[in-house]
Amino acid sequence: MSLPAESTRPAAPAGRSLIAQDVRIHGDITSDGTVEIMGEVEGKITARTLVLGPDGRVKGAIMAETIDIRGKLEGQAVCVTLALRSTALVRADLTYSMLSIESGATIEGRFTRSKG
Repeated sequence: MSLPAESTRPAAPAGRSLIAQDVRIHGDITSDGTVEIMGEVEGKITARTLVLGPDGRVKGAIMAETIDIRGKLEGQAVCVTLALRSTALVRADLTYSMLSIESGATIEGRFTRSKG
């Protein structure tokens, strides 16, 4: 996985997709907009923005410009901007340009800051 480049796409409105708490997906998800996960996903997720809700779980790989983690991630993530909130439980290899970590986040893995 390589770091996604800053978007050169036009600012046309992109959609927002919600994976509800009662939904489990085994497979890949691709979106030009925002994907908010409150349920469970096992697979590869590619989106402009990914929000992993407090009850959400992802096992797999995430690639997005912006990733906001409040739930559980196991695998890897590549992004420009990464936010790990206080409720985050992360076991992953993370590649980012900008990072913020709130007090209380639980993290195990490797952090790599991209150069560019």
